[in-house]
Amino acid sequence: MKKITRLALGTFICCCFVFGCGQENLEVEYNWNLRQGFPLPQVPANNPMTKAKVELGRHLFYDTNLSFNQTQSCASCHQQNMAFAESLFTSIGSTGEIHRRNSPALVNIAYNKTLTWAHDGLTSIEQQILLPMFGEEPVELGITGHENEVLARFNTQSYSKLFSRAFPGEKISFELINKALSSFVRSLISLNSPFDVYAYDGDDSALDQSAINGMTLFFSEKLECHHCHGGFNFTQSTSHEKQLLDRRPFHNTGLYNVLPDGGYPKIDTGLSEITLNPLDDGRFRAPTLRNIAMSAPYMHDGSIATLEDVIDFYAAGGRNIDSGDLKGDGRQNPLKNSFVKGFEITEQEKKDLLAFLNSLTDQTFLTNPEHAAPVKKETGE
Repeated sequence: MKKITRLALGTFICCCFVFGCGQENLEVEYNWNLRQGFPLPQVPANNPMTKAKVELGRHLFYDTNLSFNQTQSCASCHQQNMAFAESLFTSIGSTGEIHRRNSPALVNIAYNKTLTWAHDGLTSIEQQILLPMFGEEPVELGITGHENEVLARFNTQSYSKLFSRAFPGEKISFELINKALSSFVRSLISLNSPFDVYAYDGDDSALDQSAINGMTLFFSEKLECHHCHGGFNFTQSTSHEKQLLDRRPFHNTGLYNVLPDGGYPKIDTGLSEITLNPLDDGRFRAPTLRNIAMSAPYMHDGSIATLEDVIDFYAAGGRNIDSGDLKGDGRQNPLKNSFVKGFEITEQEKKDLLAFLNSLTDQTFLTNPEHAAPVKKETGE
């Protein structure tokens, strides 16, 4: 078992860096604290990473003054102890509006090729952050129409110092707020799970036998998990300095096939809303599995409660809903990804797979004080 697993893992690691690896003595201003040999994320030329920008972004991320009615911050829906996700099925905006999608975890999104659950055109964090700030359908922070009022809240002595360090000589603006928030979110790197210690540090004691068995199952053709959750970030939606290709990481998993017409519920048909291509009905981005045990509930609409239920869902080859408004057999959805074909799994194999998925939890990431809310004495307010 150990020899086979090491061979599979070796193949997996090679695939991660098929376009090359290592930082090759690249001179960078910002210290990413990456593992040896890991590629640097791509960063926009007009918003290079700096420690001062990340620190300003951290303050802004946790500040409810960024919402028009001062009730929510970015951290309201992205909580550190939950891998910067939240426990609600779907998010609730600052006006109390219930959203249609689950809040995605902010884990290693500096490496993401696309952002949000189902938008192949959102390829930079700077683009994406504009949505929660200024979006009106749905309303999140609700800044639109209140721009001057919200911006004035940051004309304080403490914020003036933070902005001047991050953007010397520039006037406080939403453009700078966007750049700082993007820098902080980009800094949320998680590469120190037990799996990483096992795979990249070569410490065999980091995983117990159950997790090792589960890892073998994960990379097997029996379960097919690695096809959509591959690479060092456990998602196809990956881009870095050595890999620029778009692998189009959007998939219909057979979650729905609503009768009588079939397909996903009209409230959210996924990628097809953007592309207007009916073949994209029900296609959503495969999220990273790093820290996945901390970010329940699951799927784009939070409709699967636990990891155990997720495994059962994929083992069944989709979901059959036998009553109610969502009645229909997702297993028969004609647009379902071919890798979601179902499989047999024993109770012990299920426990092993769960042990492996739990080994992707990075406790240092979940407790890192540099990612946490600033204490009041840091702001001076």
